[in-house]
Amino acid sequence: MSRQWLVVLVVLLGLGVGAFAITEFGPDASAIEVGKRAPDFRVVDLATGDSVTLHQHYAGKVTLVNVWATWCVPCKVEMPSMEKLYLQRAPKGFAIAAVSIDEGSPEDVQTFAHDLGLSFDILHDRSNRVPQLYQTTGVPESFLLDRSGVLVKRVIGAHDWDSPANRALVDRLLEEPGP
Repeated sequence: MSRQWLVVLVVLLGLGVGAFAITEFGPDASAIEVGKRAPDFRVVDLATGDSVTLHQHYAGKVTLVNVWATWCVPCKVEMPSMEKLYLQRAPKGFAIAAVSIDEGSPEDVQTFAHDLGLSFDILHDRSNRVPQLYQTTGVPESFLLDRSGVLVKRVIGAHDWDSPANRALVDRLLEEPGP
């Protein structure tokens, strides 16, 4: 075999191995779409210091995943409506997974949440993995999931989560049987 064909063979073999590695070990490139199961993630629950995953910790609950940051003014604006909806619906199986993407200390995130009087779960993703998985365009960005973890609604930007339409949607999802 000539040296030229050997080089071509090595290049093709390298491309094949690279393509295999990307598909097997690369990031999940599937689109985040309404009607599909939300991607799982692992983050720190700042109340307990424990590592939690979406699919285990929120299994069977209607869950609002909210990606936010302490420096984000629209995030601060929408959180009181999230708190109000949470307080009214949590006893029925509604949860909020508020994922902070702040690179700073967990204490700064906790102080922010305490100052706003937030009682829902404050989670911390210093690695910025959640925005990649959920293909966010910025903060805040929210994803409403049914009891099976399927995406029902995606909202980019601040939103009034305690509006009549959102209360009705969450109530409808809470009435549906779990997995």
